[in-house]
Amino acid sequence: MRYIGLMSGTSADGMDGALVDLDDTRFRLLATRTRPFTPEIKEAIESVVHLFPDVNKTQIEHLDRVLAADFARLAKDLSDEAGPGEPVAAIGSHGQTIYHGPGDKPPVTIQVGDPQSIADLTGITTVGDFRSNDLRAGGQGAPLAPAFHNAMFRDRAADRMIVNIGGIANVTSLPADPAAAVLGFDTGPGNTLMDQWCRACAGHPYDEDGRWAAGGQVPTRFVEALLADPYFNLPAPKSTGREYFHLDWMKSRYPAWNEEEPVDIQAGLLEVTVRTIARGVEDLHPSGRYELYVCGGGAWNTALMSRLAELIAGPVATTETLGLSPDWVEACAFAWLAHRRIHGLPGNLPSVTGAAREVLLGEIYTPAGRPARPGT
Repeated sequence: MRYIGLMSGTSADGMDGALVDLDDTRFRLLATRTRPFTPEIKEAIESVVHLFPDVNKTQIEHLDRVLAADFARLAKDLSDEAGPGEPVAAIGSHGQTIYHGPGDKPPVTIQVGDPQSIADLTGITTVGDFRSNDLRAGGQGAPLAPAFHNAMFRDRAADRMIVNIGGIANVTSLPADPAAAVLGFDTGPGNTLMDQWCRACAGHPYDEDGRWAAGGQVPTRFVEALLADPYFNLPAPKSTGREYFHLDWMKSRYPAWNEEEPVDIQAGLLEVTVRTIARGVEDLHPSGRYELYVCGGGAWNTALMSRLAELIAGPVATTETLGLSPDWVEACAFAWLAHRRIHGLPGNLPSVTGAAREVLLGEIYTPAGRPARPGT
């Protein structure tokens, strides 16, 4: 059966979609597409994320509807692009996270891009709200992609590490031993701080190939101040987001930031990203005997990939080597999770999220109206 996965990550630069053909034994990528956010939508997302929780409820509701319409258009485009064949069984839409607080009491996670509207606009059953059930089971609600990494990339011939570098970076340990648990967690900032600084100082949405950062000198005191943040020493399971790692966080950790050259700050932010990823890899696999593969937008940052290879003292490849482009891993993950939910199969890994048990991830929304009953 065909499934569509829709993803908008913490970088908030656009939405990715993937149409896949899959069942319990087969996975085939049929079509992919990206829909960049307009400057107006990006500004609206940034405003809501920055102001939350002191944000007008109407702003969130408007963003919820606007993003749902864009997600629906992307899903329709993917379906049309693939041409005739099996109908799409379901859409898995992660939505756009505007707040993730697993440590709140009670824990809270909020994504916009109303899945009911997506179902109504496309006429296709849609699975959304993937994080809440894991939170209710005592988990972090993230990262969720390691379950898909396990299904797609695990190999009995070698231990593997999958590093996803989106706005936030996370790492997954896939042991060769089939009896060993999959482990993983959010290591901290991926692209988000570098992107925010690049927009603020250079007027570009991101630092292409890491060229700007490569031209700077890493400010040692700056890096040490940021790495002293308590998050980096927390034990797993743990997850985070842009509500924690943002430019105000950076400035509070290092009040003398404006005494440094902007290009040096960019170099320092890249160093923080790479060092925290390398630390996460070391924590999960201290032996150093593993294969490491990178996915997410950070896979195309040449300076970042080069520095990561230096720190882990081993080869760094992308998931392209394993047959799936780094650009589409997360969108494919939510197509896969939609398949799991439709068939009543658990989608979380308690060894990763810290949940007390395996649970169904997501609610099912039919074009007719209300969510289907859990388990259907």
